[in-house]
Amino acid sequence: QVQLVESGGGLVQAGGSLRLSCVASGRFFSTYAMGWFRQAPGKEREFVAARSWSRGTTNYADSVKGRFTISRDNAKNTVYLQMNSLKFEDTAVYYCAAGSSGDYVWDYWGQGTQVTVSS
Repeated sequence: QVQLVESGGGLVQAGGSLRLSCVASGRFFSTYAMGWFRQAPGKEREFVAARSWSRGTTNYADSVKGRFTISRDNAKNTVYLQMNSLKFEDTAVYYCAAGSSGDYVWDYWGQGTQVTVSS
């Protein structure tokens, strides 16, 4: 069983930055695909960014390309989401996800961290 714990959310003004962290338990973190998703009030959960271990690829939603960066530190079992030039519409609960196959099939989810961007 893998547990994911997110942190780093908060309140920030538009144009500001935040870095989210997600710490994973488990021995095989380095082989997992890791991703970030978000859910705004009244909307469905949507994909933000992910890194695949099996294909060695990184993908971003069009809405965050050039502003957000996903990275991982396998020694710390941690994946990060650096968010720059934040916009009001980035306000959401952000969730970390892990795919044990190494690709974008999400087996595990964190509890979420709130990001609020004031305009």
